[in-house]
Amino acid sequence: MWCDNCLLLLPLRGGAIAWGVVMFLYSLAGGIFLLIRGQYLFFVFPEWQIYGGIGIAVGVAAALSILALSNRSYIWIRVCKFVWPFVIVIAAVRAIIMIVELQRGKDKIQWECDNGGQLWSASAAAGYGTSSETFPSGFCAAGFSSLNVAFIVGLLVDLVFQMYMFFMVWRFQKRLEHYSGMKGPFYGGKY
Repeated sequence: MWCDNCLLLLPLRGGAIAWGVVMFLYSLAGGIFLLIRGQYLFFVFPEWQIYGGIGIAVGVAAALSILALSNRSYIWIRVCKFVWPFVIVIAAVRAIIMIVELQRGKDKIQWECDNGGQLWSASAAAGYGTSSETFPSGFCAAGFSSLNVAFIVGLLVDLVFQMYMFFMVWRFQKRLEHYSGMKGPFYGGKY
């Protein structure tokens, strides 16, 4: 027998909506952070914009799932079930590339921290940031190894959250199909 909602205490639909809200909020926050401050961590021009855009796309997929679950729409649940595998694969590729690029740019990030949060000189010369912006001091205080571990753990947790959201969307679609095929009250009228 399948577990409807193994990790949450709420019923399948309510739990999936709550899970989607959490995913929407952290994906949107991460995407916006990368779009605004990503040039301090990634040093090839469109790189941080692509990563931020993918983060926002994950948030949009979560919002679409929330709307489909709250409307109990079979068509939109099928759309979400179709979209999530693509989002998961793209996010997994993004996670791998982000980890590699963070490792590649660790000396530049350390230089930015050692120079008062200024943008890497080659990036500043290319016009990526403004002269008034500085790298957030909290990242420098934590050190690169802590920043790197936080990014790796965050990206892996994000992938697990996405896979679980896909599972809940799939399970809700199966439940809708199951209910539409049932005839008459079974087990005392309780489904």
